[in-house]
Amino acid sequence: MSFTPEGIVIPVVTPIDKNERFDEIAYRKLVEYFVENGVHGIFPFGTTGEFYAFDDGFYRHMLEVTKDAVKGRMAIYAGANHITTRRAVEIAKLVEDVGDIEALSVLTPMFISQTRQEVYEYYREIAEATCLPIVVYNNRPKTNVMVDPATVVQLAEIPNIVAVKDSTGDMNNTAEYLRLTQGMDFHVMMGRDTLIYAGLCYGASGAIASCANVAPGIAVDIYEKHKQGDHKGALEAQFKLTALRNATSMGSFPVTIKEALKLIGYDCGDCIKPIQPLNEEQRTKLRSVLQDMGIL
Repeated sequence: MSFTPEGIVIPVVTPIDKNERFDEIAYRKLVEYFVENGVHGIFPFGTTGEFYAFDDGFYRHMLEVTKDAVKGRMAIYAGANHITTRRAVEIAKLVEDVGDIEALSVLTPMFISQTRQEVYEYYREIAEATCLPIVVYNNRPKTNVMVDPATVVQLAEIPNIVAVKDSTGDMNNTAEYLRLTQGMDFHVMMGRDTLIYAGLCYGASGAIASCANVAPGIAVDIYEKHKQGDHKGALEAQFKLTALRNATSMGSFPVTIKEALKLIGYDCGDCIKPIQPLNEEQRTKLRSVLQDMGIL
């Protein structure tokens, strides 16, 4: 397919008010922040966007607002994640119906364990049911399900499966994706914020980076400076972003991302319960990290 996942794509947080309703004003403000910092794509309803917490009506509304706010200034991806093939296909059809969305990100099913063949069939059936380009999303630390390199090679042969996002944090796994798909019309996107620079050096086409919600300019610097051959500058930007990614261990993901956004003036509300806000000691540590990064 002609679509190429590349650059810095932000799996955007889902802004909500105190009643857990979509906060459109906060969202539009956040989109402008991304555009001003040269972000290449926005991705509603990923792990950072708490995809598991919202119904189809909420989902459709946020995608419609995304289209209107972006106005063609960056690519739009959408999560189509579920425990069953049937529901993942239904979400993919919803995205098709909204229209003007460049690609789907499809996470492996969670909770249930699958064989390698079942993982392959899951993606094959979803790809067969939609005309949209698909990014396979491997987040083994969250799902306990692996999309191994051999399976990715098989999936890469399906025309509308165009990329894999690797959030395993295992650079050897990322390297195998890249090595085994050489010469194929297929791309690898880094999904671990601490390894963006490493992934680019190996040949990844970009990254889907949760911490870029807070520091889009720093994340874009990693990509753009690497592209320009400024490896020293790219690595310096990577080390800055890494400090924030390491800080996300202070609470249940993605609470640190939302707390950091509040601190820098982009209040997107709290996470959906049962996730609780950070305590004051944690906020103090987070504030220090943001100050050291130069964004607070």
